[in-house]
Amino acid sequence: MPSSKPKPHLMQSNGPQPPDVAKRPVNATWHGIELVDEYAWLRAENWQSVMQDPAQLPADIRAYLDAENEYTQGRLAGQTQLAERLFQEMKGRIKEDDSSVPQPDGPWEYYSSYVTGGQYPQICRRPRDGGADQIMIDGNKEAEGKAYWTLGAVTHSPDHRHLAYAVDDKGSETYTLRIRDLTTGKDLPDEVANTRGSFVWAADNRTLFYIRLDANLRPLEVWRHVAGTQASEDQLVYCETDHGYYVGVSQTQSGRYVLIDIHDHQTSEVHIIDANAPMSRPVLVAPRSFGHEYSIDHHGDQLIITTNKDGAEDFKVCTTPIASPGIASWVDLVAHKPGRLILDTVAYAGHLVRLEREDGLPRIIVHRWSDGAEHEIAFAEEAYSLGLSSGYEYDTAMIRFTYSSMTTPAQVYDYDMESRVRTLRKTQEVPSGHNPADYVTRRLQAPARDGELIPISLLYHKDTPLDGTAPVFLYGYGSYGIAIPAGFSISRLSLVDRGFVFAIPHIRGGKDKGYRWYTGGKHKKKLNTFHDFIDASEHLIAKGWTKRGNIVANGGSAGGMLMGAVANMAPELFLAIIANVPFVDVLNTMLDKDLPLTPPEWPEWGNPIESSEDFDIIKSYSPYDNVVAKPYPHIFAFAGLTDPRVTYWEPTKWVARLRDRKTNDNLVLLKVNMDAGHGGASGRFESLRELAIEYAFALDVAGLDS
Repeated sequence: MPSSKPKPHLMQSNGPQPPDVAKRPVNATWHGIELVDEYAWLRAENWQSVMQDPAQLPADIRAYLDAENEYTQGRLAGQTQLAERLFQEMKGRIKEDDSSVPQPDGPWEYYSSYVTGGQYPQICRRPRDGGADQIMIDGNKEAEGKAYWTLGAVTHSPDHRHLAYAVDDKGSETYTLRIRDLTTGKDLPDEVANTRGSFVWAADNRTLFYIRLDANLRPLEVWRHVAGTQASEDQLVYCETDHGYYVGVSQTQSGRYVLIDIHDHQTSEVHIIDANAPMSRPVLVAPRSFGHEYSIDHHGDQLIITTNKDGAEDFKVCTTPIASPGIASWVDLVAHKPGRLILDTVAYAGHLVRLEREDGLPRIIVHRWSDGAEHEIAFAEEAYSLGLSSGYEYDTAMIRFTYSSMTTPAQVYDYDMESRVRTLRKTQEVPSGHNPADYVTRRLQAPARDGELIPISLLYHKDTPLDGTAPVFLYGYGSYGIAIPAGFSISRLSLVDRGFVFAIPHIRGGKDKGYRWYTGGKHKKKLNTFHDFIDASEHLIAKGWTKRGNIVANGGSAGGMLMGAVANMAPELFLAIIANVPFVDVLNTMLDKDLPLTPPEWPEWGNPIESSEDFDIIKSYSPYDNVVAKPYPHIFAFAGLTDPRVTYWEPTKWVARLRDRKTNDNLVLLKVNMDAGHGGASGRFESLRELAIEYAFALDVAGLDS
């Protein structure tokens, strides 16, 4: 920490001391290498039960987690007022009585809304030709008395009479499916527990297809439920026997076909069911083949297939007759172009719409079926975010998209694909005021150690001195092909208004620069993800944006793994690291085939059970396994007790080992949400409170706690 920087409030007194944690070593040998885990006991043996009922957590583990929370609360006591100011500030940028732009579907328009002071959405509709609005679900009433409550999918039947919806009240992503009669406003007696939270109506307005979870919370089965019957009468439609794959359900834009999608991170397989014949057997489109990914839509008598077959790394679009859907019948419609990644395709009656990314920026392409003519919807800013909403309707010339940049609040447009006229339907309101001219956004290119160029999106206040003294808040992810958009955020303004430069390095492991950017940062090439983040940091230092040891790094989930890895590899670069539900115990988790995510994750990270090479690669970077005696930055980790994705014991063990082995006095803090899972608090304001705590920590350690 630079000597000229004010000492953080959290370090100004002796303060409370961290809780003692017992070491109970567990030894295991894999591929001739012994692993010793002194904190393995923090993994509850009955973790499945804990996900369903947090009260089942063993008393000794609960006592330790409570002690960690008490310690963190004590250490952050000096930041309480700052955190409250940040919360009120961020809350003041939210239009509390807000609503989405209604989406038309036949005689109705559907939308969601919030009321002033309300934490949860209302799901509403109104007659398309005018009339009274109808509140179908009032989230605030449904959530009364619950520490956690969130909606999964909400889907109305084709005849608009019933609404299927799913609720998770524990944070474990285990949803209960219910059906509401919209003529009476009351739920039908049937209730289906232990579901994934997504489902599809058949055309008969009675049949629902949904995903049921197994004992280890894996989505492996598709079931059929008939409204008005008991869950015990439901029928199994499809069961996946390979636990390395997950199963999902969706439908084509036309509504004609129900899609059963079986996939891991690099292979997929799709079965279709005619929505007009919901009792029929699923029809396989193309059998899974290692490395082949494809998705399905429908137009007329053909299927529209987005695929990476035949070396189309960045995907192409094919058509095939519904009567003979196999690969032998696939014909190219949109050829593969290296570097132009096709992200999504939506087939409408008169047009095919593609969302693409090229040179790191997204765009929308409209293809007309009648003559094959194509045009692009263009945008002017240097860096921006773009989202496409498919809507409910099929026979329409209107599409909707959302545009924003790091300085420009979200704008919702309707776009007529024939007239090419875009109509602004809504601009995100910032009640406390926002002037885009007060901020600057930039796109830099940082050289990686192997010669690649890493895009970096920057946001800063126009008055921030760019003399190397400003701290940088560096957010990273870099896994699963997920690209981090350069979009607008009301919360990060609280950082840049106080002097932070906010930066997003678009590192390998995401698809920011095409599919090769993803494969260049996964499995055997995973080290590129961490090296890119470090190299981007070095570039910002070398170009005078900041100084060594003046960067606050932040990432969550797999981005939390990134945080743990760079803390081990280059701790001297960072002032502090904030790790949200961090996936830091990578090796032990990938060696535990019973955990919910492990088998489907092997293509992403490798299978250390079967492969000694994969074992060695993962062991070389797994954050928990590489904590050694050295100085570490300040570290603040967050966990959720009922998190099925990154289990609570991963960050808990990591924090314990860091405290035991680090050689400096910097703080290592852990905050466990005892009432939530992977996504943190469920209410829109409670989630801001959690973020305010993170930002107060960052501002304090950076000496910007004004």
